[in-house]
Amino acid sequence: MNFMASKQPENSLLSPESDSQRTLYPYVTGTSVVALKYKDGILMAADMGGSYGSTLRYKSVERMKPIGKHSLLGASGEISDFQEILRYLDELILYDNMWDDGNSLGPKEVHNYLTRVMYNRRNKFNPLWNSLVLGGLKNGQKYLGTVSMIGVNFEDNHVATGFGNHLARPILRQEWHENLSFEDGVRLLEKCMRVLLYRDRSAVNKLQIAKITEDGVTISQPYSLKTYWEFSAFENPAQGAIGSW
Repeated sequence: MNFMASKQPENSLLSPESDSQRTLYPYVTGTSVVALKYKDGILMAADMGGSYGSTLRYKSVERMKPIGKHSLLGASGEISDFQEILRYLDELILYDNMWDDGNSLGPKEVHNYLTRVMYNRRNKFNPLWNSLVLGGLKNGQKYLGTVSMIGVNFEDNHVATGFGNHLARPILRQEWHENLSFEDGVRLLEKCMRVLLYRDRSAVNKLQIAKITEDGVTISQPYSLKTYWEFSAFENPAQGAIGSW
C-alpha cells in the first residue's frame, strides 16, 4: 500500500501548510557573553557550556566566531539559531568578497545588518532566540555593540548578555578605563566570568577569551578559572531568608 498517496485534509496537522520552522522554545542554549574595548582592540569572553533545558548537556560549545576580516561575533541563547545567523553572515561576507573592489565590511556594517535581521525576524513572530555581541576594528576605529532577539541594539565601551548584563556590567562600569592593557583586560574579563560562574547555574568553568586587533582575530584555547567555594555565604545561602526552606 502506498501510504504517501493518500491525500491529507487541508487543515490536517500533516499537511505542508501546517509545517512550522519557528523556534517556539530554546532547547540548547549558551549563557553570558562579556566584551570590552581595550587599548589595542576588543576583548570578548564566553564559556563553553550548552544547556539542554536546565541540564548542562554540552561542555565544548564555541560561541565566538570571526566574521570577515574585521569583526568578531559572540552569542548567547539558542545554539541552532546562532548557527543559522552564521550561515547568513557567511553569505553576506561571500557576496561582499565577490565585488573584489578592495573594500570589506567593517564591524559597524555587520552590526547594522544583524540589527535588521533580528528586528525583521521579530516582526514575523519568528525570532532568532539569541543575544549577540559584535566587536571589531577597522582603520584604527574600535567598535563594540550588542543586539537582542527583538532587535534592541546599542554601542558601548563594554557590553554583556544574559546574566552578565546584571552581574558583570557593574564591575565593568567600576573598573574599565580607555587605556586598558591586554593583560588588565583579560584579568577584568576573568573577574566577571568568575562572578558569573558563582552565580549563574548555566555557567561552566571552561571558557575562551578572544581578541581582535589590526592583526586579526585570536581565540584562546579553552581553560578553567581558579575558584574558591568556602565562602560562608555559600555554606547556607538560604539562612535568614524569609520564606525559605
